[in-house]
Amino acid sequence: MNAERILISGESIGDARYFTKKAVDYSNERVVFGRPIGSNQGIQFPIAAAYAEIEAADLMARKAAALFDAGVDCGAEANIAKHLAAEAAWKMGEATMQTFGGFAFAREYDIERKWREARLYRTAPISTNLILSYIGQHVLGMPRSF
Repeated sequence: MNAERILISGESIGDARYFTKKAVDYSNERVVFGRPIGSNQGIQFPIAAAYAEIEAADLMARKAAALFDAGVDCGAEANIAKHLAAEAAWKMGEATMQTFGGFAFAREYDIERKWREARLYRTAPISTNLILSYIGQHVLGMPRSF
């Protein structure tokens, strides 16, 4: 299961990077009231915040993969990487949807389709709640929550 979680982390990070490129490119190209929409904090800040989360998720995924490759127990790292990567992809997907506005639903931009895919990894192959339960119980030593 650790390998699967690390793999999904990588896929989510890839989705997040796809969204990042789309959002940044569009926010630089789309001009409203004489300036690019990316010059507005309401567009720029959610993209920048999600980007920071992507970078953190990427580091955890790389740590989990290195531990897995070394044959070291990496349950905590694999679960944390999957959680962080799925959440970061979702947040960048949301920022991208907002950046594109109604055009996010236009088939030619492929934003809405990828957005649905990003949502999947918050649920499968293991839900966010089960990961948080694992972290609480097995990493933090808290009592079982279910």
